Amino acid sequence: MIELPVVESNSSNRPKKPDWLRVKLPIGQEFANVRKIVDENKLHTICQSGNCPNMGECWGAGTATFMILGNVCTRSCTFCAVATGKPNEYDTDEPRRVAEAIQLMKVKHAVLTSVNRDELKDRGAAIWHETVKLIKETSPQTTIETLIPDVKGNWDALITMISPGQEVVSHNMETVGRLYRMVRPQAKYERSLEQIKRTKEYGKRTKSGIMLGLGETDDELYKAMDDLVENGLDVLTLGQYLQPTKMHLAVHEFIHPDKFAHYKEVGLKKGIQYVESGPLVRSSYHAEKHI
Repeated sequence: MIELPVVESNSSNRPKKPDWLRVKLPIGQEFANVRKIVDENKLHTICQSGNCPNMGECWGAGTATFMILGNVCTRSCTFCAVATGKPNEYDTDEPRRVAEAIQLMKVKHAVLTSVNRDELKDRGAAIWHETVKLIKETSPQTTIETLIPDVKGNWDALITMISPGQEVVSHNMETVGRLYRMVRPQAKYERSLEQIKRTKEYGKRTKSGIMLGLGETDDELYKAMDDLVENGLDVLTLGQYLQPTKMHLAVHEFIHPDKFAHYKEVGLKKGIQYVESGPLVRSSYHAEKHI
């Protein structure tokens, strides 16, 4: 049993959020248009489910990251705001609705992610495959990034997920090796590295993300970067962990923007082709640049 270092919302020990983490509230006509399309097509976005701080900026620019296979996850990661439990039966019509929404929004670069569906034999790979396939058919000029979950070593499912034509395949490490049991109790550090390696060997542009401020050391982060380079990573995102609720892991430290800039330089020197690093950076932030 893992004891989580949670902090009550009124605790004097809770670190005060610094000025550089302030974000604008979601407003504007483009934001309203995106929300209307998402709601009318009964879709889920990680922007909403994950409490993303960049939702106003991204939706205001007419883009969104769609979350397929429902909005209830079979995992209980201690950092994540997405609901945990037993998911409903998946919706076989969802791929069509996602493709239609992307066509309506005239998205140039689409990002797709999903909850973990460990109860499914194929981990949801068939829905992943159909969704990407339909987007490519209805919006052939749209490039696609898929942020896929841990397939728990089901490598046949991995191939099904990454084979229908997306340009970028992302799988987030989330944290350094030492903190895996606390942050991702149902995942394995080495297994996620192998998933990235197999994705690269298949010929895809690979991407991953790590949250900072959970108590990792510089040396542990640099070791994670080395491991990712060794396993074929092309793109890395580094962002500040923010505690979604008092029942989630507490923030250990708020990392200054200057340090994020330093980490970017370290990552580039280690051989990562593209590093997006900053307090408000998330997996799909400025994802169109990663093509």
